[in-house]
Amino acid sequence: MTYCTRWLTLALSTLLLCAATQAAELEDIARRLQVLEDREAIRSLIIAYGRAHDGRDYQAYAALFAKEGEWVSGMGTATGPAAIFEFLDKSIGHNPTPDSGTYHMMSNEQIDIVGDRASAVTKWVYFTKNDNDTPNVTFLGHYVDQFIREDGSWKFLRRQSFRDIPTTK
Repeated sequence: MTYCTRWLTLALSTLLLCAATQAAELEDIARRLQVLEDREAIRSLIIAYGRAHDGRDYQAYAALFAKEGEWVSGMGTATGPAAIFEFLDKSIGHNPTPDSGTYHMMSNEQIDIVGDRASAVTKWVYFTKNDNDTPNVTFLGHYVDQFIREDGSWKFLRRQSFRDIPTTK
């Protein structure tokens, strides 16, 4: 092997190694970016849940659940968007309004994502209006969630609500 051939072989090997390293780095960046995008989509889903609930828009609320999505709370359990809507419509009533007098605040979500599945624990505070038309903390609790990417969007696969501290009797 001549000096030129060795030099060209070394140069080509170096270029191929650099290209492989860059490809691996790009794959890692793409994977990490996907996790960040998924986490933000799940956060948006969590916020949309509170907004739909407080606006008494139980059609929008039920649409946040997967086809086999399950909603579990102290009020009862329902599976699938149609059953969830029906349950809430009968229990609370479906009357979309910008001001229902309730307000959910979600915080401290801990989201774990593995491919097209995810889980989270989110704390919540439920406010209602008191007689003076000012906020009253009614309940404090947390949600334990399972999510699934369904038809390209994140949905609740199971949402379980726990009341940790009832503040009124």
